Amino acid sequence: MFENISLSFQGIWGHKMRSLLTMLGIIIGIASIISIVSTIKGTNEQIKQNLIGAGNNVVTVRLSQDDGDYEPAYSPLPQGVSVITEETRASLEKLENVEAVSLYRERSWAENVYFRNAAFSGAILGVDRYYLDAAGYSVVAGRAILQEDIDACRKIVLVDVDAGSKLFQGENPVGQTVEIKGEPFTVAGVVTKNAAAAPKIGSVADYEMYAGSSAGKMFLPESCWPIIYRFDEPQSVAVRARSTDDMTKAGKAVADRLNSEQLSDSAVRYAANDLMQQASDLQELASAANRQLIWIAGISLLVGGIGVMNIMMVSVTERTKEIGLKKAIGARRRRILSQFLTEAAVLTGLGGFFGVLAGIGLAKLMSFISETPWAVSVPACVIAVAFSTVIGLVFGLVPAVKASKLNPIEALNRE
Repeated sequence: MFENISLSFQGIWGHKMRSLLTMLGIIIGIASIISIVSTIKGTNEQIKQNLIGAGNNVVTVRLSQDDGDYEPAYSPLPQGVSVITEETRASLEKLENVEAVSLYRERSWAENVYFRNAAFSGAILGVDRYYLDAAGYSVVAGRAILQEDIDACRKIVLVDVDAGSKLFQGENPVGQTVEIKGEPFTVAGVVTKNAAAAPKIGSVADYEMYAGSSAGKMFLPESCWPIIYRFDEPQSVAVRARSTDDMTKAGKAVADRLNSEQLSDSAVRYAANDLMQQASDLQELASAANRQLIWIAGISLLVGGIGVMNIMMVSVTERTKEIGLKKAIGARRRRILSQFLTEAAVLTGLGGFFGVLAGIGLAKLMSFISETPWAVSVPACVIAVAFSTVIGLVFGLVPAVKASKLNPIEALNRE
């Protein structure tokens, strides 16, 4: 085998220009496929980061009614929904693919919230002490909500950076008093979404889609929720999965457990807000057209394979006497066959290798010119080189069989 590979490289080096032209079809085909696959992979990662956030593994599980989210501000309290206890929350954390679980209540649009004469129009949440960690928030000023705050029903509130900047207009929010439905709440801290968990904003369009309408959020202890809203409003669940790819399974597992244990009324159901599935749908939409381009690029591989077969047929003709001499001194048919198959495989394997390098360079160039993301797919590169080698074996088979069947006497006498 190693001797055949060595002879193959000698043959390629001895006919450098011919070998390069032979490999050109393979190089172009592989380069086209690698550049397309790299662009698809980069685009898919961009979609995931924009919609979910790089490293954000949080999925929300909320009550659903009539194929839409249950809105406590506009709907009567549902019947047959049990309170989710701390024991249940702890048991949910033990489910497969689940890393952290938090319980919360939410108004997506808070009303009658003021700081002096400024009104707040963002979201307000009643949270437990696990929420900031589970939802991917960090404290940047002041402190977080503690269990003693919840136990003592302290009227404190946290604001995120957006709410702090819009409501307090440059003043330090910590220690300020906001009025929520006539009740005074003291700002205990300022929080921000972790950088890895925030959607990636790369353009004005991204900002308008993911952040432009956000007025920020406020967080108060869950025990204070009945002070300003209805006492027995159902809870929602924030679930942090072990990885972004586990979000769908983690959200479904939590929703299934809650539906089986917490509900006695079929009018409402817990359902996961599956951003990962939304990202997958967008990725599939973006990849569909590109897959057609891969098939088109694959045609050049077929052309390259025909070129390999042609040049190997020429090689057999040129080396007829060499083949006759080898067979005359005892070389078996299998040895001649393996030599020419190896030469064809080495030729196309080299074409695949250089095609991968050219494809990576082409993908990077396309990304630079069009300002689109790209990412190298290592499995695609390995498969491309292996596939090009297989092409050499397939299209080199006919010339190799022809060489192995030559009559040694006729081969030695041929001019």
